[in-house]
Amino acid sequence: MQESFLHYIWQYKKMAVVNLKTTQFEALEIVSVGQHNTNSGPDFFNAQLKIAGQLWAGNVEIHINSSDWFVHHHETDQAYDNVILHVVWEHDTEIFRKDNSIIPTLELKHVVDKELFKNYIRLMSSQNKWINCESDFAEVDNFVIENWLERLYFERLERKSEVVENLLKYSKNNWEAVLFRMLAKNFGLKVNGDAFFSMAKTIDYTIIRKLQTNQTALEALFFGQSGLLEEDIQESYFLELKKEYGFLKQKFKLTNNDVMSIQFFRLRPQNFPTIRLSQLATLYHLQHNLFSKVIEFNSRKEFYELFHVNTSSFWKSHFTFGKESKVSSKSIAKSFVDLLLINTIIPIKFAYARFQGKDENDGLLELVKQIPSEKNSIVSAFNNLKKVSHSALESQALIQLKTEYCDKNKCLECAIGNTLIVS
Repeated sequence: MQESFLHYIWQYKKMAVVNLKTTQFEALEIVSVGQHNTNSGPDFFNAQLKIAGQLWAGNVEIHINSSDWFVHHHETDQAYDNVILHVVWEHDTEIFRKDNSIIPTLELKHVVDKELFKNYIRLMSSQNKWINCESDFAEVDNFVIENWLERLYFERLERKSEVVENLLKYSKNNWEAVLFRMLAKNFGLKVNGDAFFSMAKTIDYTIIRKLQTNQTALEALFFGQSGLLEEDIQESYFLELKKEYGFLKQKFKLTNNDVMSIQFFRLRPQNFPTIRLSQLATLYHLQHNLFSKVIEFNSRKEFYELFHVNTSSFWKSHFTFGKESKVSSKSIAKSFVDLLLINTIIPIKFAYARFQGKDENDGLLELVKQIPSEKNSIVSAFNNLKKVSHSALESQALIQLKTEYCDKNKCLECAIGNTLIVS
């Protein structure tokens, strides 16, 4: 058993609250359970209780056994001097205040519904399972799952918006700069995302504004800052970019010492960093007020058109410098735009709406529901239990569910876990 189960019982009064008595046989009435404290100190602050007819206000501490009070050394900690009730599963010793008066204790094992306890033990005792509720997930009502996944999606958006807010501070409230850095990271995908992001952080956005009319200069800037122009390659376009970058580096006093190494290993040619950086340069060459359009547009079709860009002409017959390939169009695919929507555009729109004090949640829900579900191991595993992911909303929410709840055994904080425990 975990103490979190006892916190759950107390917080939501999952016990027989009528005719409660302390271990000293005093009548106990719960007026208010107090505020749950997840930091150090007593577990619930500012509770209000009637004990033997007298109203008390103070804190509540919860343990599995009464003796855990001494295991945790609360008797020497002033933070626990205002505890008015000790809630335990099993009472095995009396706890005293400094004036030697007994701290009232509520023993839960006799007042908790036996079926609830049985369901909890069954759920939390799952062994060798991908998630604790693996055997029961398919039986959970669709309404419960759908509402919980929508809430989890916004929980995930909240976390992503924190990244946006940190970038906003870093860029001194320049939303265009924030968008550029986030786009750069996502153009790098998983393999080069951090490297592209480190590159973007070395470039003041004012430089991009000054170079937007010159596609070659933008490409030289991105390639040079990424360390892709340091080899000795005798190819005319490579030498042109290298020369242009040398000029830009001196003019804008650029450094790239902190930029992470770019990787080509295990990437499909269409995702080579050379191709993605050229596409990024083309995008900023063609779109001079990208942020305003990102905020204005609301449909998937509009974003497909906005990000329908190609590489510069050189890359139509190359994937790397010095090696020619069959001529092919290397425009950004719709599936790639979907990834940009999920990981950059929607989080940016969400954070900007919050920044302005607006509620754009309905519009964001409509947009994310237009995007097909992602395909990854987490989504596939959930769908094998029960088909629940139909769009990017569900796939993003399932990632949040698995990583932040299932993997951390937070079943008591999960709507699905709650349903299974109280059923």
